[in-house]
Amino acid sequence: MARIAFILLCHKDPDAIIRQAQSLTAVGDYMAIHFDARATPDAYRQIRAALDDNPNVTFARKRVKCGWGEWSLVRASLNAVSAAVEAFPRATHFYMLSGDCMAIKSAEYAHEFLDRHDVDYIESYDYFQSDWIKTGWKEERLIYRHWFNERTQKRWFYTMFELQQRLGLKRKIPHDIDVMIGSQWWCLRRRTVEMILGFISERRDVTRFFSTTWIPDETFFQTLVRHLVPETEINNRSLTFLMFSDYGMPVTFYNDHYDLLLGQDFLFARKISAEATELKRRLGALYASEGTEFAISNEGQSLFRFLTGRGRIGRRFAPRFWEKEASFGRERELLIVVCKKWHVAKRLLERIRQTTNIPVIEYLFNEEGAWLPDLGNIQTSLGKRHRHRRSLMRMLFDYFDTDRLIVCIDPANIDLLEDFCRDRALTRLLDVECQFTDDYLIGHAARVGLAGDHTPTETLNAILPAIRLDIEHESDRIRDAGFANLGRIRETDASEETARVLAEFLSLPQDKAMEIAQTEHLFAD
Repeated sequence: MARIAFILLCHKDPDAIIRQAQSLTAVGDYMAIHFDARATPDAYRQIRAALDDNPNVTFARKRVKCGWGEWSLVRASLNAVSAAVEAFPRATHFYMLSGDCMAIKSAEYAHEFLDRHDVDYIESYDYFQSDWIKTGWKEERLIYRHWFNERTQKRWFYTMFELQQRLGLKRKIPHDIDVMIGSQWWCLRRRTVEMILGFISERRDVTRFFSTTWIPDETFFQTLVRHLVPETEINNRSLTFLMFSDYGMPVTFYNDHYDLLLGQDFLFARKISAEATELKRRLGALYASEGTEFAISNEGQSLFRFLTGRGRIGRRFAPRFWEKEASFGRERELLIVVCKKWHVAKRLLERIRQTTNIPVIEYLFNEEGAWLPDLGNIQTSLGKRHRHRRSLMRMLFDYFDTDRLIVCIDPANIDLLEDFCRDRALTRLLDVECQFTDDYLIGHAARVGLAGDHTPTETLNAILPAIRLDIEHESDRIRDAGFANLGRIRETDASEETARVLAEFLSLPQDKAMEIAQTEHLFAD
């Protein structure tokens, strides 16, 4: 009978990881855990304390710091796989999971399912001939070397890419390897996993090649399985059910998706909402059940397309999170810097980025050219960003894989501030008050189209008081709105006062906040 060794990559929520491990191993299956080395030591100690006595749980001997799109994810997977192969000689299958996955069938059903066919379950499509990559880079992922993280080291990532491009530093793919691509959620037989471990110890050139490709967790295992295993022994599919919205983001499942999930022809589902406690309870009990029969209708994808196509509001079957009532996450924290002088806010954000590593986005609702990642076209115009504002914010939290995000918004956008402050997430505002000279206001008039190069001085003198009043009116509206978490720094404040407000806004120690407050020429024009 099949015995599954689950390979769990995780980085947060130790309580959920412990429950997941206890649930999956209670029926005789195994688990190897890699807990991200970036996570807090206390969280890892909590997991070890709870699971060290469980003989069906082991841990990767070496933990690595993982980053999206990096080789580190593959390295973490290999470390956990190696630990599982050594610790669990009776394991017949190795199943890749994340902390957001849960079983949607019983262990009894899963074991019988795997016993039915002697194959590996992994999506594995031809990298160049298939349309698995819908938009963005394709060949560039492979023929150029990528040493930096695209999300956290963006400047270095693109600088090195452009340098290689200019110098023509393309590299060749190993001559005997046909690169494949597919979902990272696979289930492989023991002999396949052992062949992969043996292959990488012999073919260091292949490992070196993939270690500097971009998003190798979508290509490494997919390529090696096709290289090592006959096609007749590969079922080109994942056993983990997941759906994507029309914006390219994973659909999250909630309490009322239980019946839908059970009807899908999959063993696990991703991703289960952290708030879906009742769904998690029911699915946990289901895995240990015996004699449960499942009516497979497999209508999940078609139902989702139908309901989202009609624009149905609500969560049941089709969470349209860009609707007005949607939230971008109860546990998340949105920090908004409100400033009329955009160059001052950008200077402040750059200093915050250097000091804290909190992801920041500059004036995304005001500047058409503000940098945003590819989020499936929702980011392509100011109109779309405003129309799907909450969707956009939620997608940015997911993109940066963070619970804290800083954005800049012009004080004229009081509607955005009011909307975001009504969200279930914690929203903090930092109002940056600047002094406005006549020269600055004249420049501002030119930027917004109120004046040109040949506007008479008399006309400028007439409109300057009106412009100054408009700016003051925007500031007054923010004060009158009664926002609960509003801090304010002024150009005329002493560094100590500025640091105190920044410390509260960013939840930083006073000395760190003082480093930011003492930024040279912060308010200079």
